[in-house]
Amino acid sequence: MSKNTNRTSPKIAKLASETLRNPNASATAKSFAASALSQTSTGKQTSAEMEAKAGKALQSTKFSADTKTLAASVVSQSNKQRGSK
Repeated sequence: MSKNTNRTSPKIAKLASETLRNPNASATAKSFAASALSQTSTGKQTSAEMEAKAGKALQSTKFSADTKTLAASVVSQSNKQRGSK
C-alpha cells in the first residue's frame, strides 16, 4: 500500500494548536486539529474514519473556514490508494 509522506505545515500546525486551546472551538474542529498535529513530524496517515469525517466537513456549509482548513489538511494526509479505489 502506498504511503502518503505529506506532513502538516507550520502554518497549519499553528492553527491546530490555537484551535485546541480555544475553549469555544467545536469538538469537530478540535478533532481535525489533533489529527493534523499528530502528523506534523511523523509518517502517520489519516485514518479512513477521519478522512470520511473531514470530507463531509469540507462539503458542509455549517463549518468555519478554519475548520475546513484543518479538514483539508487531514484529507491531504490520507492514504493515496484509498481515494483511488
